[in-house]
This record gives sequence, C-alpha cells and structure tokens, in this order.
Amino acid sequence: MLLLLESLAFLAIHALSWLSVCHALLTKRDPRSALAWTATSLFLPIIGPLFYLLFGISRAESRAGKLARRVPATTPNYTRLHFADNPQKEVPVGLNEQMELPGRCITARHLCGGNSIRPLFNGDAAYPAMLDAIAKAEHCVYLTSYIFQSGDISEAFVERMNEAVNRGADVRMLLDGIGSLYSLAKPWKKLADHGARVELFLPPRLFPPNFGINLRNHRKILICDDIAYTGGMNISDKNSLGKYPTNGIQDVHFCCKGPIVLDLKRAFLLNWGFSTGEYDKIDFPESSPAGKSYCRLVMDGPGSEIEMLNELYCCVISAAKRAIRVMTPYFLPSHDIMASLRSAARRGVDVRIVLPERNNLPYMHWATLRLLPALLKAGVRVWLQRPPFAHSKLLTIDGDYCQIGSANLDARSLHLNFELNMEIFDADVYNILAAHIDDAIHAGREITQEDIERQTLVAKLRNAACWIFSPYL
Repeated sequence: MLLLLESLAFLAIHALSWLSVCHALLTKRDPRSALAWTATSLFLPIIGPLFYLLFGISRAESRAGKLARRVPATTPNYTRLHFADNPQKEVPVGLNEQMELPGRCITARHLCGGNSIRPLFNGDAAYPAMLDAIAKAEHCVYLTSYIFQSGDISEAFVERMNEAVNRGADVRMLLDGIGSLYSLAKPWKKLADHGARVELFLPPRLFPPNFGINLRNHRKILICDDIAYTGGMNISDKNSLGKYPTNGIQDVHFCCKGPIVLDLKRAFLLNWGFSTGEYDKIDFPESSPAGKSYCRLVMDGPGSEIEMLNELYCCVISAAKRAIRVMTPYFLPSHDIMASLRSAARRGVDVRIVLPERNNLPYMHWATLRLLPALLKAGVRVWLQRPPFAHSKLLTIDGDYCQIGSANLDARSLHLNFELNMEIFDADVYNILAAHIDDAIHAGREITQEDIERQTLVAKLRNAACWIFSPYL
C-alpha cells in the first residue's frame, strides 16, 4: 500500500512538471523563456511548477485579450481614430511619415491633433498643477497610479478628491495591487470612507486565489474633467526635490489638453473595467482643440497580439536619421531594441542614452553595465545622470518626435506590465525635452569602453550574474 502511494505521488509530481512544460511551450513567445521554464519545471519538481504558477502564467492574457476585442462595441466614440475606419487617412502636413506610420500600423489608430502637451518637471511643478485641477473638477476625477505613498502629498490628494466627492463629482482611484504595498499606511482608505470608488488592480490574495503577482498596472493617469496628466511619476513626497534635494526622485509628468484627453479617459475606464468588470461607455464630449501637438496613445500589456512598445521602439529608432536621445531609469532592452540602437549608430545617427548614476535598484545598474560594451563599440554614447535618482522615461528623435509615458526599457515593462505611452509630434515639446536631456548630459559623466574594461574581475562577475536574470528583474 505504501509503495502504491509513493508511486502515485511520484506520478502526480511529475505530471505537474509536464503540465507546466506543456503550458510554457504553447504560450511563451520567447523560446529562451520557454526553455528556462521547461528546465525549471523538470529539474525542480514541485518547486519549479510552483514558481511557474506564481510567476510564469499570465492569467491576465485571456482577460486582456477579450477586453481588447470588445473595445469597439463598448467605446463607439473612440472609433473616430480607428485605423480600420479610414486606413488611407493622410499624414498631417509637415510630419515625417516614416516616423508616424509605425505607430499607426502597430496600434491601428491615427494621430489625434489639436493638443497641448506641457512638461512638468518633478513633483514641485506637477503636484500643485494636479491638485489645482482636482480642486476645479466638477464632473469627474479619475486617478490611476502604481504607487500612492503615504505622506503630505498623498494626504493633499485625498483631501482634494474628498472635496470633489462632496461637490458631486464622479471620483475614482485605481491603484496597483503590488504598488499599494509600498506604503504601510493606506491613505486612500479615507477616500472610500467619503464615498469615492477605490479599487486595486490584480491584488495578490489567497481567497479567492490570485497569484499573478508578476502582472502589474504601471500606468499613471489623472483625469479632471477636460484636463489630464500622464507620464511616469508616482504620488510620493520623494518627487518633491524642494523637500528632498539630495535623496529625492527626479521625474517628468505632462499636462494634456485637447482631444487626447478623451483617449486618456478611455484608457482609465478600460483599466477600471479590467479590475471591476464594469465597463463604462465613453459618452464624454470631446475636448476642443487646445494646441498644435499630434498625439497617439500606446496601451501595451499582456493580452496584446504583439508586443506593441517593443516593436514601436524598434521601428522609430530604425527610422531615425539624425539624433536619438533616450533617458530611462532601467535599461535592459530586448535584443531587438539593442540591435536597432547599434544599427542607428552605425548609420551615423547620433545616439545618446542617459541613465541614473545612482540607481534605486543597484542590481539593475550592474546588469546594464554588462550589456553596454556592445552598444559602445557600435558608437552609441552613454552618460550617467547626477543624483538624485532619475526616474524619467523619455525618447526624442530627429527634431519633432517624442515618446513619453510609464514604460521603462526593461523586460518587465516591455513584456509583463500594463503600460501606457504617448507619441507626440511637436517641435516645441521636442525642444524642451531634448534640452532637458542635454542638460543632464552636460552635468553628467560619460561612460567609455575603457571605464568598463577597468572594472575588477569581481565587479564584472557581479554584473554578469545580475545580467543573467535580466529577463526577470
């Protein structure tokens, strides 16, 4: 009897391993990922399948796919931008068609004109503007963020949002389930107490079970009637450099006005519906033209048929003719993006990358050092930005193209997270952001091939060890 039980246990354990292997082989897009999970599941019985259950299975894939397929039915007003409705729509006069076409084909949506996009540097500029917009909102206040850190800033947001509830506005907050754990105190609970609707995005829990802790909503959006804010900035006192000049966080957020606000409302409500199952129709009036920026949202995440951001980065980098500037806190790009950057540099494009000199995640910086030689040898130039830690995510190309948003250039943003970026065609916005990056370059320190080679053997081995795990960092 004991032998029979042992045999059944042995078969059950290995059956779980092979189930994990089969699932990985059928669902993973990257053969290296499929191979890694196959080896883990086979050589680590019980532990391997458990890790695959926790970190490998994208439970959001099918839900996100169904959501994407039902968008035209639930958001009829949004189809005005849909590529399928007018695939022959001409590119606006003066825009570079080679830079515009990739985003149109990848997202299946046309550019949205008549917008005003204003960069706001650090929380010192962004938070007062956002709080003022909340104070003036009469109809809706929608906020989604990865982190809503307890402190003076979050308390101010809660106070203003509660006032909006009292005015009769529709107030909603959507926080990431893992990001909400960054703060021991829960300031958003005061919102729920006053009648605002507060939801967590895929919170980890045992009952009912939700183990998809690797799938995060990294998007940042604030909607206040006909004005919106987006970018990469979380809600935290640390973003106010006036209060934390040496150990704060540098970042850029963006104030948006014009028709693009309707698209950002749609993005928020899709996130809300994904989390709650309640899908609002987009029946808001379209905002009047407010500027001359042409914009397009890029919503990427599990469930997309293609990895939109990865493909878009590759396309626009490959279309560059003169200059590419990249500013990102975490730089562990895909092989495709690496190849595009090297190719651009070899074509004579001036490719410049700005990374933080002091990273809040040292292992990310060490892993990056391992892959830099391939770029430096191709002619890409890399600078380290002086502290405090820079969390900005910016891309500028050839005088009028910018890409902003929540996505980092790493595997988590490109393959796992739900991200929201925005393409911007506007020479004035380009000049502001390019000057900001150039200021960081002039004040920073350039990394050379000699710097990499002078590292000790121990440092090189440390960098390589972190680099091995770069797909999972």
